[in-house]
Amino acid sequence: MSQWINDSVFYHIYPLGFCGCPEYNDGKTEYRLDKIINWIPHLKDMGINAVYFGPVFQSKKHGYDTSDYYKIDCRLGDNESFKKICDELHANGIRVILDGVFNHVGRDFWAFQDVQKYGQNSQYCGWFQNLNFGGHSPYNDPFWYEGWSGHYDLVKLNLYNQAVVDHLIGAIDLWINEFKIDGLRLDAADVMEPNFFKTLRNFCKSKNPNFWLMGEIIHGDYNRWANPEMLDSVTNYECYKGIYSSHNDKNYFEIAHSLQRQFANGGIYQNLCLYNFVDNHDVNRIGSTLKNPKHLKNAHTVLFTMPGVPSIYYGSEWAVEGTRTRESDSMLRPCLDLDSPLIKTEELIPHIGKLSALRRKFPALCNGKYENVVIRNEQLIFKRFTDNQTVLIALNINDNEFWLDFNISGGSVLTDVLMDGSEYRVENNHAHVMIPANGARVLILHNGEFNYQDFLNEIANEVPVPIVSEIDAVIAAANEQENNTPAEEVKEERIIKNGRYRSYKNNEFAVLALGTDYETKERTVILKELYGESKIWVCTVKHFLEDVEKDGKQVHRFEYIEND
Repeated sequence: MSQWINDSVFYHIYPLGFCGCPEYNDGKTEYRLDKIINWIPHLKDMGINAVYFGPVFQSKKHGYDTSDYYKIDCRLGDNESFKKICDELHANGIRVILDGVFNHVGRDFWAFQDVQKYGQNSQYCGWFQNLNFGGHSPYNDPFWYEGWSGHYDLVKLNLYNQAVVDHLIGAIDLWINEFKIDGLRLDAADVMEPNFFKTLRNFCKSKNPNFWLMGEIIHGDYNRWANPEMLDSVTNYECYKGIYSSHNDKNYFEIAHSLQRQFANGGIYQNLCLYNFVDNHDVNRIGSTLKNPKHLKNAHTVLFTMPGVPSIYYGSEWAVEGTRTRESDSMLRPCLDLDSPLIKTEELIPHIGKLSALRRKFPALCNGKYENVVIRNEQLIFKRFTDNQTVLIALNINDNEFWLDFNISGGSVLTDVLMDGSEYRVENNHAHVMIPANGARVLILHNGEFNYQDFLNEIANEVPVPIVSEIDAVIAAANEQENNTPAEEVKEERIIKNGRYRSYKNNEFAVLALGTDYETKERTVILKELYGESKIWVCTVKHFLEDVEKDGKQVHRFEYIEND
């Protein structure tokens, strides 16, 4: 799986609701989604570096009833406007994930309309699951077909049909080539044909080894779908429920049990990077679900410090409320502007921004192992750790501050990096820590070398690195502009891929982009250290590609590592 996903913080947008689109497609092109450009500073304030857009392709109603996979829904804009949106997000260091709705289409889908028009003479009869002419559909078509989960406005595709697969793969090829998307979320993945995911994976990884595939899974063993042959990740609904109910019931044993079961030593998902969330477009908003709004910060602290990748659903950073009804999900998917009257508080945003900064700064929070330390009904301490770093997350949902005693080894000082820089001594492998009322601490274990003020200065001065999905295209454009680079050098530069490298000193780095030195005009490589302090480095292309001597042999200074 791609290393970038572990370092990501997602923002989930349901575009048709976010933009206040008419309920039914009126055929008029309106560039409503362009407003996301004005939201980029807000996203960066929260440390967001990946946006997951719900359905953006042409449909009649809610987006999950696709009518054309090759066109952006005209209520949102067009292909050209969406390309500019993706380019702008990438330029600001934000990756783009799209909703792949491949299980079913809407009744306006062109191939289904062909069946309606020509009946058994249509060449597309085999495109739809269990379509036959032995009866009538609930819509009184002169044929029967399978609707997704009994919804006959959503016509289930026959993913055993190669022509259907080719049509879908062709659409994804367009999305990768035109929009430079970085991954897909697969709708209704739990009811789809597994071999389709294998075909999908092979195609996407051949286009971009760092491409990410995540499936919507409500129940079941996540390993069935997230494995080396199919998807990289799935939605973590088990912990979604555990986060809110453990706070509502004042029972941290629930979420602690789920995290232990999933991620501790011997855990069933310890090798997966699951997609974590506290709400989304299908479930009640966290602002409505939590009984006590004082627990919002702690719920997000768990979300950002547990194993996996965290996601914020648009508007929930302001505690926007919304519950679903039997008739409609519209309350979950409101039109929202930066000055919307639905916004109730700004208090949560800096907390989310700080949590994002902690994930960037401390690799243990992104890649570390998990272990429970103290579990009580209203208090919980767990740790994330690597060979070189230990971070403790301490939570309290009592209305009074609470002191906890526990054993910890490997350092002499615990420094809180979430709230105020408070320090606690560790003596004889024993610590005594105060957790604020309805609050949390994120504690770094060290031996006196960590400086809290230096940490604050570092995160204040961070600058997002632009996302470059197609490194070869950047190199070609730069060489064409300079127009004086020897052909041999062009060829040599193009072996630099966007991905993971191991140095001859056995350190691992991610190549983020190629650039040009402002003064010397020399071509450069931008690298991120994957472990340790996660620093950003810049070196010249010549330096990056040269050979060095190690143990009496000439070896590459940086060697590309094939993705898992």
